[in-house]
Amino acid sequence: MAKLSTEPYKGVRDFYPEDMAVQNYMFGVWRKVAEEAGYQEYSASLLEPTEMYTEKSGAEIVNEQTFTFTDRADRSVTLRPEMTPSLARMVAAQRRELKYPLRWFSIPNIFRYERPQRGRKREHWQFNADLLGVAGLEGDKEIISLAYKMMKAFGAKDEDFEIRINKGNIEDFKDIAPNIVSDPELARGQTYYTGVVFEIFDTNKENGRAVAGGGRYDNLLEMFDVEPVPAVGFAIGDVTMRDFLETHGLPTHA
Repeated sequence: MAKLSTEPYKGVRDFYPEDMAVQNYMFGVWRKVAEEAGYQEYSASLLEPTEMYTEKSGAEIVNEQTFTFTDRADRSVTLRPEMTPSLARMVAAQRRELKYPLRWFSIPNIFRYERPQRGRKREHWQFNADLLGVAGLEGDKEIISLAYKMMKAFGAKDEDFEIRINKGNIEDFKDIAPNIVSDPELARGQTYYTGVVFEIFDTNKENGRAVAGGGRYDNLLEMFDVEPVPAVGFAIGDVTMRDFLETHGLPTHA
């Protein structure tokens, strides 16, 4: 009988007490900043029908980057590769009872079947913040401002990171942060974005992956055959956030 390995599944992590201390610290900062900005926490199951991602997330994510299987009732099920479609489903389900604007956040675990490397795992946790019911520049500025405040709350200096934006009047964002730069070629993997897209990058070239990213997705609720709601949001990954903190010598514990 073969001996079982003590290694975790490829691309996922064990969290010993010292690792949980770092994780809890990051989660605590995320929650504090979000709640101070008036955002409320929500959650959802990590299992979703596969067609929800086939509809809007893009062929690459569904066909190459998801953990998808058939359950015992012969239904195709996927471990969520992102949180935004679940948010859209929840809002569509109770759209008549909800009072807009909605300011919601969550800290889900996410699964993507891809090659593990620095800044990327097959399972990670991420902070998500979404603003629904506020159209145009006003909503864009609020969500980008929240992302900026998140970075500053960890002790980051403006020169430690830059906020890249793909479109819009860049001068109108200068009252949010001085480290905003225009990047007309910036694009994100999901197909549902309808307006501004932005990503936050470490200025230290040791960390090449985006620390955070998001944008506007005004039409996402339409896949549930309901009227659209203006929406904009962003996410920060725990793996890239920890790399950022350690690279810049910033605190990783409370």
